[in-house]
Amino acid sequence: MTALPLRPDLRGCEPYGAPELNVPVRLNVNENPYPPSPAVAADIAAAVGRAAAGLNRYPDRDFPALRSALADYLDAEAGVRLDWRQVWAANGSNEVMMQVLQAFGGPGRSCLSFTPTYSMYPEYARDTFTRYVTGVRREDFTLDTDAVAAAIVRERPAVVILASPNNPTGTALPLDDVAAILEAARGHGPADAPGADGGAAHCVVVIDEAYGEFRRPGVPSALELLARTDAVGAPRYPHLAVTRTMSKAFGMAGLRLGYLAGSRELVDMLRIVRLPYHLSAVSQAAALAALAHREELMSQVASLREERDALVTWLREQGWTAYESDANFVLFGPFADREAVWRGLLDRGVLIRVVGPDGYLRVCVGTPQEMERFRDALVHVTTGADTADTADTKENNA
Repeated sequence: MTALPLRPDLRGCEPYGAPELNVPVRLNVNENPYPPSPAVAADIAAAVGRAAAGLNRYPDRDFPALRSALADYLDAEAGVRLDWRQVWAANGSNEVMMQVLQAFGGPGRSCLSFTPTYSMYPEYARDTFTRYVTGVRREDFTLDTDAVAAAIVRERPAVVILASPNNPTGTALPLDDVAAILEAARGHGPADAPGADGGAAHCVVVIDEAYGEFRRPGVPSALELLARTDAVGAPRYPHLAVTRTMSKAFGMAGLRLGYLAGSRELVDMLRIVRLPYHLSAVSQAAALAALAHREELMSQVASLREERDALVTWLREQGWTAYESDANFVLFGPFADREAVWRGLLDRGVLIRVVGPDGYLRVCVGTPQEMERFRDALVHVTTGADTADTADTKENNA
């Protein structure tokens, strides 16, 4: 027993975190397997060195240079031109989400999401004293927009969080579905927050696009909806926020830089709750240097998409269910004892994730060599054979 006054709602809780094990093949936390090139690393180091000369001063607390660079990137990646004041950044998309719930959630208010989805969402809500409410997805993990609208009208949440692509299922949201949800959210925010016209406020709809760059060709980004205006030129969806990160496609997980795009009004409300100088001068310098190399850092995205699609095909050929994915991971199964499969893979040096619906596992896309190790280990664990033996058997039976 402890004499420390831990909050009652935190008693018995464990810190969040996927297993961090030193194994040859780590495919459990959806990282980009390709490190920055020596040239990129050198430029980042030089930028950090220049920033270090001024570390006796506080960093720019509103960092317009970085926000402008992020706006330029979103224009290049999604074809959506935003004013830099519509972009915000923090220490990973985790902090961005926390700021959203600090600004719009809190005691007496709720956050709505639909499971299965990212396991940190309820923790963001818990830590901001926001009630977390969930609905369920269809069997194929898509969303029934009518059911989402009904839940919004019933619950009147302050915030709705929807991942697209969804984690752990890889499912992307069609743009029309996002627009329909935004319309349902109009005027159905918390009752204690009157809107500008005297009616009820909108609820904030967050589309979490942490894996957005991995979406298949032709799959749009929710960023496109930020460009829509009403009859007088005002933002049609001032209650839309789209979150992104440099951790995944950029291969900068160690940088801890997440960001959000939304209306200027929404971003300015986040600035109210941000801690003073929350983004260090070192982080700003490193992120700006990385963004200057965005084409090189993003060059592996296409090959990772191809590897992902090939993995889905291979898993299905082995007789498992593998879901279409617009992310850099694949959900597959079912297994009668997924823990045993996970342990068997780990014993062979391959770490993946036990997450999502019962019986299913999630594997991140790695290098071709890592994926070969995964395929060989999975076949061995589930059949006792190796992939080479399986290939020989198929050839002999042809």
